[in-house]
This record gives sequence, C-alpha cells and structure tokens, in this order.
Amino acid sequence: MTEQFTFGHHSVEALLRTHHSRVLRLYVQQGREDQKITALLKLAASHSIPVEPLSKQALDSMTDEANHQGIIAVCAKMQTYTENDLASLLENLTAAPFLLILDGVQDPHNLGACLRSANAAGVHAVIAPKDKAVGLTPAVTKVASGAAETTPFIQVTNLVRTIEKLKAAGIWIYGACGEAEQTLFQTDLSGPLAIVLGAEGTGLRRLTREHCDVLLKIPMHGMVSSLNVSVAAGVFMFEVVRQRSLSK
Repeated sequence: MTEQFTFGHHSVEALLRTHHSRVLRLYVQQGREDQKITALLKLAASHSIPVEPLSKQALDSMTDEANHQGIIAVCAKMQTYTENDLASLLENLTAAPFLLILDGVQDPHNLGACLRSANAAGVHAVIAPKDKAVGLTPAVTKVASGAAETTPFIQVTNLVRTIEKLKAAGIWIYGACGEAEQTLFQTDLSGPLAIVLGAEGTGLRRLTREHCDVLLKIPMHGMVSSLNVSVAAGVFMFEVVRQRSLSK
C-alpha cells in the first residue's frame, strides 16, 4: 500500500473527521501537549488510530523542514482522479457544473490556496495538467486545510482536449486574462462553466487561451497590475457564487 504524509493541525483534523479510515498512524512531537494536539489525539483515539511520539528533528526531517505544527498523519494514498472520471462526475451533478481549471500552477502554496477557496465556493472539481504543474504534495494538502480530501483534483494529460470535451458537454469556458476587454462583473456567470487561470507570472498558455469561449479580467484600480493566482481564483469563484445566489 502506498503511503503519504499529511501534516498540520487543520489538515490532520480534516482527515480524521472525513476520511479517518485512511489514517494508518499519527506521529506527534515529543513533549507537545497543547490544546490542539490534545484534541487531535482524542479524535484519533476514538477511531483506534495508533500514535507514536517522535522528536521535533525527526518530524522536521520527514516534512523537509515544513511547518508540521507537531503532528503528522501517515495515511493510505488518497483517491486520485483522471480525465476518465470527469464524465461520470459531471453526469452525477445535480447543479450546473462549476469547475476550476489551473493551467500550469507550479507553486504548492498557490495550488493549496486554490483548492481551499474552490472547496469553500462549492466548486465541483479542480482540473490541472499532469506535466509542468504541481500535484497533491504534502505541502499542498497542508495549505488546502482539508479541501484536498474532499474536492476532486483531476490531472489530465492534454488540457486543451479536456477543455474541448467540456465545451461539447455544454460548459462555457471563461479564461482569466489581464488584457481582456470584458470584466467578470459584466458577464453572466450563473450557468454551467469552468474558470481557467494560468501559471504564476506567465498566465494562460497560448493554446489554452485560444480555446476559451470568453476572456475576462478583474478590473484593477491601483498601481498593482496583477494578482496572485490564488487570489484571482478566489475573486472569480466567489463572483460565480454571488451570481448564482441571486439567480435562485
């Protein structure tokens, strides 16, 4: 069985509450007895999950010096999704599809933040290419604070082909682009859609941009010309949430 690490208070708690059967054991920093750790140990005990104390140095080594907050969950690898799962996921939806597509995001913190916001916004799946993009690393799951466990993250071999399949299924593709003439606030985003954002610094790749139905921008009023991809994703996704709440 392939194992993986999840660390940090929020991520471990989300895992214990939603997918405790995946947790094989917990490693806890020796001498650490704060309120959050105590609550997590109690939750683990309720599911008969073994706990092993380790030194801070050992935990640092296991997480490549990341901020593990004194706790690591060793768990069976989470369910992975491929483009073959996308059609069945869409067929089982009871609401208009709401997808987030990330075109080459490489920073784990950005992907984790995008997943967290996507989960909060009710996005049905996050789609990203397999190549030249970050996957679900331990750092991503920590930043996602449980969202990686509950929001499907689908890695595809050919992003343009996936976009074309979505369009054929009646899903509108809206690309985020600073040079667009139309803003997201001028656009009806209440129907079936996917929001596409590009990589840090470079934005959407040319082919991805050409296959979007509409390019949209966030109006900028200050000296800053662009936003971090996770911030921009949040703005776009919650504008969809706002419009859908008004159309009900």
